[in-house]
Amino acid sequence: MLKWFCIAATICLLLLNPQAHPKPQKVSPANKMESTASPHTQWAVPHTTVILDVGHGGIDGGASYGDVLEKDINLAVAKKLYAQLIKQGITVVMNRTSDYALSEDNRWSTGRSRHGKDLSHRRQLTEEINSGLLISLHVNASRNTSSHGPVVLHQNTGESVMLAHFIQNELNKQHKTAFLPREGKPFYLLKRVKIPAVIVEMGFISNSNDRQMLTDPKSQEKIAEAIASGIGQFHWTVH
Repeated sequence: MLKWFCIAATICLLLLNPQAHPKPQKVSPANKMESTASPHTQWAVPHTTVILDVGHGGIDGGASYGDVLEKDINLAVAKKLYAQLIKQGITVVMNRTSDYALSEDNRWSTGRSRHGKDLSHRRQLTEEINSGLLISLHVNASRNTSSHGPVVLHQNTGESVMLAHFIQNELNKQHKTAFLPREGKPFYLLKRVKIPAVIVEMGFISNSNDRQMLTDPKSQEKIAEAIASGIGQFHWTVH
């Protein structure tokens, strides 16, 4: 059973049984969807404004420092960010809501690589849901423990760059930094996802100050507020 959706945002796929409903049903204009189904069936396509890609999970802990794991930080911030976006009236889903590996849900990929299955599963959700943005949450790490602060990685497209700048600016205010977003050329999701997407590296788990902020619930809330503010600015600007 797929564990993609955060049920709090009621997003469903409707299929009307032609035997139970011999007369075709009309799709309300308020849905702003055009039906391409046969005269006997009507489809409503699931839609959300934002997909939150919660990095790592399950067997894949991501970056770590002692018993502090990236996957746990990503999930904690994602849940807070989800709530912040809902408050703004922005529809959102999360691709995982607890600690499990998305590769376990991948039944179509024939490759043996668990990492490959994990990434393809994350991309697949953006193709099965009519969505506007993908926000992928991660935590950085470096052998240089002085490396610190947030970095937002973007695609080579105008909308992705704009989104990255909005989020980077808000995170800089929260972290008291002045970094610029960067193009994430080698990253699978940024290359393969067709909608505007960014990877948000929220800080360095290897830096003591960042690590304290990343693991403190109150600071996680502030990080979520900053990301939500950047998403909101982008959303209301382009719409």
